[in-house]
Amino acid sequence: MSVVQKIAEIESEMARTQKNKATAKHLGLLKAKLAKLKTELLIGPKSGSGGGPGEGFDVTKAGDTRVGLVGFPSVGKSTLLTKLTGTKSEVAAYEFTTLTCIPGTINYKGAKIQLLDLPGIIEGAKDGKGRGRQIIGTARTCNTILIVLDAQKPMTQKQLIEKELEGFNIRLNKQPPNMLFRRKDKGGVSFTNTMKEKPKNLDLDTVQAILREYKIHNADVVLREDCTTDDLIDVIEGNAVYMPCIYVLNKIDAISMEELDLLDQVPHYVPISAADEWNLDELLETIW
Repeated sequence: MSVVQKIAEIESEMARTQKNKATAKHLGLLKAKLAKLKTELLIGPKSGSGGGPGEGFDVTKAGDTRVGLVGFPSVGKSTLLTKLTGTKSEVAAYEFTTLTCIPGTINYKGAKIQLLDLPGIIEGAKDGKGRGRQIIGTARTCNTILIVLDAQKPMTQKQLIEKELEGFNIRLNKQPPNMLFRRKDKGGVSFTNTMKEKPKNLDLDTVQAILREYKIHNADVVLREDCTTDDLIDVIEGNAVYMPCIYVLNKIDAISMEELDLLDQVPHYVPISAADEWNLDELLETIW
């Protein structure tokens, strides 16, 4: 059975499992197994011929910060790159026009911002479909992500892209969990809660079960906030990246004012029309 098939099997079991206090430990174990498999998929085969974790496109970092354009094909990323940087990225009415990473530079308020137009992402990128590993591997090197959405179907695209990025351990608009995890040589597993209230998601049994999945039998775990099993797994794995994300709602010229008012409730979003150069100043200010 391939890694992708094992991932699908665990995800299916998690979907079937009711989420309650009685199943918390079992779900925590499944999440740990899933995280290990996703890390294996991210890093690739452990052979001399494999590349590094999340190997991306070979684009040299330049400027003061790096911003990546992520989105499905034909949402207007290339047009946006051209309008903001003057860099010509091929634009057409068909999908997959951009087949590699195109860099450009924005000069804004004395800062040089490197903007990367990444090829269109497809569902299943996190599992290696298309150029998923290269696209998301490059996205992991960015300081900020701009998820470009088609205004006519934004929420569906938003959820799918977030799932793909989460699968590559990119945590959007989140801070690292306030938790101490420290391996030690002996003494078993110590679980300490420094909060006033009792943790809602973790207890000693669940922590020990997850650590055993990683063959860790001696460690200190200290909670400073109410962390989840996912937070604990991220800390153990040590390869999650936390970065700000802006949702760029493109092609707003194709929707009504009523629809735009509804979408205004989405946090961290900026509505634009790249082709008509509408609201690009607000986007630049938000990036800044």
